Amino acid sequence: MKISRFKKSHKTLVFFASNFDYREPYQVLIDATFCQAALQQKIGIDEQIKKYFQCGVKLLTTQCVILEAESLGAPLTGATSIVKRFHVHKCGHEGKPVPASECIKSMTRDNRYVVASQDRLLQESLRKIPGRCLLYLHKATPVLEAPSKASKKWVQRRAKNLMLGKQVEKIDYMKEKQGLKPAESAVKPKKHKGPKNPNPLSCKKSKKEKAKPQHKGVEQTAIAKAKRKRVKIPAHVKAALGKD
Repeated sequence: MKISRFKKSHKTLVFFASNFDYREPYQVLIDATFCQAALQQKIGIDEQIKKYFQCGVKLLTTQCVILEAESLGAPLTGATSIVKRFHVHKCGHEGKPVPASECIKSMTRDNRYVVASQDRLLQESLRKIPGRCLLYLHKATPVLEAPSKASKKWVQRRAKNLMLGKQVEKIDYMKEKQGLKPAESAVKPKKHKGPKNPNPLSCKKSKKEKAKPQHKGVEQTAIAKAKRKRVKIPAHVKAALGKD
């Protein structure tokens, strides 16, 4: 393989590894259209892909891909025999097969697969989704497609968000350094405040209850009793009064 082709493929793999968590061994998900193209060009898929990637790869397919190839009959007999050689990955459609393109789309939702296909409609659909990596055959040569516009936009958007976050952190740091913003360590957690005792100065003193005036009738009765109270006269005074 030419050095320029290797550099392009390596650059593409680094892009997907850095931004979308693709890791070695790279999992290559192959459909029957790719096998048919390889058969027509008389190339060995296993040998060519490993030579092209120059790193660890794992070639996979699904039960849905095999069943669809078998259903197409004689025209894809050779492609069917080739695709059956690869490791069959569980797709979740066991017992209820779906079209190969739909199966591959569902497989790429939560996993990192390099999709090897010549299906133009499938390729167009995957290009619209960020993080989808495509491999196809150009005559007898494997080509790892450059990142799609959707993938590039997603990476640019994420880079902007990261940049804005760093700028906000830098501004907060400068404010803290200049004393415009208290340091996080200096900020004491707020304590839950319970009900306060009343301010003694704001409370009015309770007035003592005045003695209720007694009823006039009671006073008169007491006076009359005092008047009727007999005054004891000493005996010698009585004797003197008697003599008179």
